[in-house]
Amino acid sequence: MQERLQKIIGRAGIASRRHAEQLILSGQVRVNGVVVRELGTKADPATDKIEAAGRTVGVGTAAQRNIYLALHKPPEVVSAMADPEGRKTLRNCLRGLPERVFPVGNLEYAASGLVFLTNDGDLAAEMLKNWAQIEQVYHVKVKGMLTLADLDRIGKEVGLRMKTVRQPDATRGRAANFWYEVRMRDSKKDELRRLLMKEMHPVEKLMRIGLGSLTVEGLPRGRYRLLKDKEVEELRRSVKPGNKGDLRFEEDKRVVAQRPQRTQWPQKTERPRRTHTQHETERPQRSGVPSKPEWPGRSHVPQKNGRPHRSEKPQRTGRDRKSPGGRPVPPRS
Repeated sequence: MQERLQKIIGRAGIASRRHAEQLILSGQVRVNGVVVRELGTKADPATDKIEAAGRTVGVGTAAQRNIYLALHKPPEVVSAMADPEGRKTLRNCLRGLPERVFPVGNLEYAASGLVFLTNDGDLAAEMLKNWAQIEQVYHVKVKGMLTLADLDRIGKEVGLRMKTVRQPDATRGRAANFWYEVRMRDSKKDELRRLLMKEMHPVEKLMRIGLGSLTVEGLPRGRYRLLKDKEVEELRRSVKPGNKGDLRFEEDKRVVAQRPQRTQWPQKTERPRRTHTQHETERPQRSGVPSKPEWPGRSHVPQKNGRPHRSEKPQRTGRDRKSPGGRPVPPRS
């Protein structure tokens, strides 16, 4: 079957389709010993011998097995297999892997989390074509704390879902900066960053924990694992256009729909406030205790416990007062 050279090279895992086009234009691709420099040239890998960048594809070559990897990328690592600036790349995390693989999609240099790598060019091309339909799950650490109203409003403005998660340092006291879970489709991280910066809650850390049906749970940072056939089939179904989305996302929506609605509390009625005179008149009188007389005016001073008020007591003179020795104290001048 005749196919384009860049598609054959990409499926073989030698290079991506875009890089394969550069190989063709630079004269590094040969078909049956003839150099090909024209894009769109077709060949049959079953009958033609194709050479690209020193590697042979087609007749006389063993069938290459497809590799599917899930890698937990550490922060400050470039999501590529080579970097012209000399920074760390994904190749530093793939020690002991003889096959050549390439990452699908991009993850920021400062971010950490799940990265999918494979040498299956068809699956990679389908994922990149339907990248806007693949659900991605992130854990975002922002400065300060967002309220539930802020999460709802930001989610509606950007077009994603945000919710609180259990804080890693919750056992050591109240955290100053909080983590939140963000579910999004398409690349909306830049819009989220700008909006959070406008709200005075800039993003401090970013970690991708889910990509389609894949998850980074149980995978240590800087390590990778081979995906099982069942996981690969689930990933293929999740990247097809018109899919129902992630099962976890649908489950969350069903849980929210089945959650019982809170009943409306009865409105608080305004009780009439009693005045001081009403309170005194309505208080039941104890037996044997006379009621308090009404005060006709400030001139009348009531008695306290049957004794005259201190204002009615006679003032003691100096003769009445005595010193500790018993001698009278002279009156004050």
